[in-house]
Amino acid sequence: METRTYAEAVDKLNTLQSNAATIEAIRASGKPNNDATIIEMAEYLKRIGYEPEDLNKLNVVHVTGTKGKGSTCAFVDSVLRHVKPNWKTGLYTSPHLVAVRERIRVNGLPISEEVFAKYFFEVWDRLEANPERANPATSPKPMYFRYMTLMAFHAFLSLGVNATILEVGIGGLYDCTNVVPKPLAAGVASLGIDHVFILGNTLGQIAWQKGGIFKEGVPAFTVPQPEEGMEGLRKQAVDRKASSLSVVPVLPQVAELDLGLSGVHQKQNASLALSLAQAAIEGTGDKDANLLELPLSATVKTALEKAKWPGRCQVVPDPKDSKTTWFLDGAHTVESLTACMQWYADTGVGLRQFQPIRILIFNCTNGRSGQTLLGALLSTAVIQIKKHEQGDALPKDGFFDHVIFCTNVTYADGHFKGDLTSKVLSDTGVSSLKTQQELSQAWMSLVPLFSEENIHVLPSVQHAVDLARGLQVPQGTEKDVLVAGSLHLVGGAIEVAGLSETVFSA
Repeated sequence: METRTYAEAVDKLNTLQSNAATIEAIRASGKPNNDATIIEMAEYLKRIGYEPEDLNKLNVVHVTGTKGKGSTCAFVDSVLRHVKPNWKTGLYTSPHLVAVRERIRVNGLPISEEVFAKYFFEVWDRLEANPERANPATSPKPMYFRYMTLMAFHAFLSLGVNATILEVGIGGLYDCTNVVPKPLAAGVASLGIDHVFILGNTLGQIAWQKGGIFKEGVPAFTVPQPEEGMEGLRKQAVDRKASSLSVVPVLPQVAELDLGLSGVHQKQNASLALSLAQAAIEGTGDKDANLLELPLSATVKTALEKAKWPGRCQVVPDPKDSKTTWFLDGAHTVESLTACMQWYADTGVGLRQFQPIRILIFNCTNGRSGQTLLGALLSTAVIQIKKHEQGDALPKDGFFDHVIFCTNVTYADGHFKGDLTSKVLSDTGVSSLKTQQELSQAWMSLVPLFSEENIHVLPSVQHAVDLARGLQVPQGTEKDVLVAGSLHLVGGAIEVAGLSETVFSA
């Protein structure tokens, strides 16, 4: 008899992952999703006892974007929890950092292992009991992300949440989260060329994809975008009959706050979140609350100052070495890596009076894109150095003293933590360190004079953490370790470095 524990649920969930060959085929096609996604998702819903219209009960705030969608969701969640303390709020995001249950949060906290296992197996059993499908080619069970989305809907409906903040996985129009017929509000954070699936598309095409979450009669909100992006969003707002499309500027009072999420770009995300939260409250019938009224209320200010988004622009002291500080940011696009370096290299952080030894731990999905991504980090460092009159540290020395390129494999013995298991990585690619070697070559082409002895290619996150901790530095010198390029990498670093208690503290 199955134990039906959290570990058992995670093991079964991992069987739903696409393997490396499948992912590569989808990438090559340039069409990760299509109309069938929503049709199939609706059928999965029916097989576990729901109609898509049932999802309207969740009072959804739907958020997409290239950079900042997760942070925006975190701000909306914090605002609703503070302004409506009697509400039960649901938050669904991806990916997770350390434990898959982080993706489904209620009142700001990940559901427990016991609750996760309960709802996981309820969905699993219902799918098993109702195997009939309109199209026999449809998979009997949805793949990983779709299953998690299905499970989140089931959990939130079962728990009776009053509002749900729903983050899009990839794109928007064809994302499985877009099965919700009528959310209370739709938001689009900053646009850019985001995921490997849609590289080659124009910004207008990407905006059109993101604007696919707009719904008839539902207010839509976005931040200031490049004109090409705005044009795509305006077209979708008209075609999909959104009740309005509002461009939200940075609110002056938000700009003055010490937000819970670091980085100047978070001012924009927080402002967008306030408009989304206001629309959500009004959508439930409350016409009295005005979160945008100036001056901002103490409650709203507190909500923005206490917002948390682990693993994004987060500073964590090393619990084993007082001289070492971890700088964690899962940034993995040009735009987000630019923001990452702006944050890290800001005065008082990366560019301190007494320069620390700087170590970069980096990985990305495809080493061939490394030159562009690493170039974004380095060029932004140059701008920040000149801005703060710290001399010209680039391109001669590369800003960092050591760079480490490792796989996302968690442990040195070649195994993953259960929640961090990834079938996306090909065994051949991992064993040969192909991507990491490509990243090393990209770094050398960007910084030709960088010492080759200080470029490290390693097979696991544990190897990288151990090397970073073990590097000897002069007496009295501090050590900064910036981990970026992949949320999976950041999650692995949190796990093996023992940073969870600090990262996930309230």
